[in-house]
Amino acid sequence: MSNKNKNNIYWIATGLLSALILVSAGLDLFYNELVSEAYIGFGFPTYIIYPLGVIKILGLIAIWYKKANMLKKLAYAGFFFNFLLAFGAHIAVNDLGFIPAIIGIILLGISYMYDKEIISS
Repeated sequence: MSNKNKNNIYWIATGLLSALILVSAGLDLFYNELVSEAYIGFGFPTYIIYPLGVIKILGLIAIWYKKANMLKKLAYAGFFFNFLLAFGAHIAVNDLGFIPAIIGIILLGISYMYDKEIISS
C-alpha cells in the first residue's frame, strides 16, 4: 500500500474518531443533565462527567499534536479503556449505546495502527 493511501486512511479514521469523541465530550460538558441520568442508570457517580469531558478534549489534543509521542500513546490507551468500559456498561444495562463504543474501538484501532505505520515509514 502506498504512503498516500496510508495517510488517507489515517486521516479519515482519526477525523471520524475525533468527531465521535468531540460529540461525547460535548454531551459531557453541555448536556450534563442528560448524561447524568445515564450515569445514574449505570450506577456510576455523576461527579466524573465534567472531568471526563475535559480529559477527552485533552486526549484529542495529544493525538493531533505530533511531537509528544508518549502523550499520544497514553491518549490512545485512555480512549481504548473508555470505549471498552462504555461498551461493558451499555451491555450490562441492555441498551444500544454500545454501538458507538464499538465504532470508537474500530476507529481507534485503525488510527493507531496507521499512525505507527506512517511514523515508521
